[in-house]
Amino acid sequence: MATAATPDNELSLEQPRHSRPAPAPLGPVPLKPYRRGRIRMNWREFVVDLARQTVANVRRNKMRSFLTLFGIAWGIASLVLMGALSDGFRQGQRNRMKEIGDNLVMVFPGRTERQAGGQRAGREIRLYNRDIPVIRLQCPLVEVVAAEMKTRGVAMRSRYNSGQFLTLGVTPEYLSLRTLPAAVGRNINQADVDQGLRVAVLGDSVRKQLFESRPNIIGQTIQLNNFPYVVVGLMGEKAQNSSYDGWDNDKVLVPNTSLRRDAPPNRNVYEEGQLNAILYRPVSLEQWEAAQLQVKTVLGRLHGFDPYDDSAVFIWDTIEGAQLFDTVFDSTEIFLAVIALVTLSLGGVGVMNTMMMAVSERTNEIGLKKALGATQRRILVEFFLEGVFLALLSGVAGLVLVGGLAGAVNSLPMPEMFSGLPIKWNLLAAATGALGLVAVLAALPPAWEASQLTPVEALRHER
Repeated sequence: MATAATPDNELSLEQPRHSRPAPAPLGPVPLKPYRRGRIRMNWREFVVDLARQTVANVRRNKMRSFLTLFGIAWGIASLVLMGALSDGFRQGQRNRMKEIGDNLVMVFPGRTERQAGGQRAGREIRLYNRDIPVIRLQCPLVEVVAAEMKTRGVAMRSRYNSGQFLTLGVTPEYLSLRTLPAAVGRNINQADVDQGLRVAVLGDSVRKQLFESRPNIIGQTIQLNNFPYVVVGLMGEKAQNSSYDGWDNDKVLVPNTSLRRDAPPNRNVYEEGQLNAILYRPVSLEQWEAAQLQVKTVLGRLHGFDPYDDSAVFIWDTIEGAQLFDTVFDSTEIFLAVIALVTLSLGGVGVMNTMMMAVSERTNEIGLKKALGATQRRILVEFFLEGVFLALLSGVAGLVLVGGLAGAVNSLPMPEMFSGLPIKWNLLAAATGALGLVAVLAALPPAWEASQLTPVEALRHER
């Protein structure tokens, strides 16, 4: 059977006019890896949220939170207050010691207890004016050295009254060692000493005795052992708690050359230049012992005694006394600091207890946060910062409290031996460090417990 030919312009049902490629077989469509974005909270929002949550915690348990905050506040306040109190008494004692002289060492005559240089023990050692230049030359650890010469019961009179007073023969070096400033007029100078002028500076009690409350005393003449002396200066009233020869208010200062000439205590002082004492100041506080040994060695060589014979010359070293007082105050300060740290630690335990209760009450909230994608680190940081925030808030309140108290106390007149409540930077730094340590130790255990909760356990927790 013949097959009819199909014209080219006719469509064939069996073949498409335009050939198309076969479609690719269907299969799983490859997807690009999905990278989950992190929702970053602004730090201001985080701080506000943290503060809001902390306040809610405090308000939820008012009495417990108040006791916790009070424990931390009082702990940090007592730590700073105890340190300031100790510093106040320490500084008050130093100020009183400075009424005699700053870093002053006094050497007095004594009697030997050891044999030295072939001489017997029990000899009396006296000090002389000629010892001063030798000490100045051969003791490099001595900054200033001066002689002390005085006469007790020197008769004095003015046109209004009379009396007998302790009179010191002084030099500018002596005045630089002793605290004897002239509040009115001037003090004894080198020209007065070199020329042996008859000039005097009166202590406050001497002025009241000789002139009472009369004004214009400078330039008036008094009779000192029947010699006319011109008053060139007046010392102000001094509040002393210690002295070795009487209160400075009861003394009269004159040039040492004038005292040796007009009113020596005895003929030996006039002829031989004997001294009541030798005063000096070491070049540094750290070398006071070496300076003392140098002075005793020079005096021992001059007067023939063993430098290690403690009885040959009697030495009153105010630096050694100040260090002894510092040791006592340091021990007291350590004791008070330990008590304050115990109080601060009890406050830290209160913060830990408060945060533990907060973790227990917010267990469902922790579970919900973890179910929504919060990590352990996120929960740990949140509760840790909340505990630290609570501790630091109460600590700052304590610092404000002690600052106000110190300001109020320092504005009042200070009694003797106490200079107020000085708040020093090192004390604040120590208190801040202790507060930070307590805050971290108190906040870390509750935060760790909260971060270890699993979402299932937390959501199943019943309040």
